[in-house]
Amino acid sequence: MAKETRSFAVIGLGAFGSTVASELARFGNHVIGVDRDEKRVSQMASTLPATVILDTTDEGALREAGIDRYDVVLVAIGRDIEASILTTMNMRLLGIDTIWVKASNRTHHRILSKLGADRVILPEQEMGRHISQMLNNPVVQDYMTLSNGFSVVNVVLPERIKGKQLCDLGIGDRHDLRLLGMMRGTEHVPCSDRDMDLRPEDKLILLGKRADLRRFGDAL
Repeated sequence: MAKETRSFAVIGLGAFGSTVASELARFGNHVIGVDRDEKRVSQMASTLPATVILDTTDEGALREAGIDRYDVVLVAIGRDIEASILTTMNMRLLGIDTIWVKASNRTHHRILSKLGADRVILPEQEMGRHISQMLNNPVVQDYMTLSNGFSVVNVVLPERIKGKQLCDLGIGDRHDLRLLGMMRGTEHVPCSDRDMDLRPEDKLILLGKRADLRRFGDAL
């Protein structure tokens, strides 16, 4: 397989793995879906560019299927922790550049980290934190956590903002935040003019620490 574009192998086609694989394929990537369950593989055969029924604890079978030629592997095996660990070890033996692995619990997480996975995911906990942020502050439509306690949030301005200007929000003054951009409908609006009028439903993209973002949301 040519290496001009990134290629992805998703191992484990349960609810999590099949969703990730489908979205990666929708973005135009070359994706192979792998599972030892024939039913799961057949369900994804028409959605993904390639699928294969495979026991991924078998290093030889992985090489024969050409998994070693993929740039990124997501090990999304669910309840079978032993298979997840052995598969992750095999990915290292194959020399895969980037390995992401789904963990079932914190102990599993620690083991996978020791094995050298580039990123270990606890989907339920990560989604739980994501949902709690949005429930805690209704103006927060979406957010992404970065390193060192910083997050990027998408804040929808409420109706009561009508008649106010950008400078009235106190971004960078009262609130230790950085405004990265603003969307008005589907249009990107430059934010260089602090005297610009705001409209309800404008979406601000803000960078800052969680406590500062929470205070800003409360002030709105």
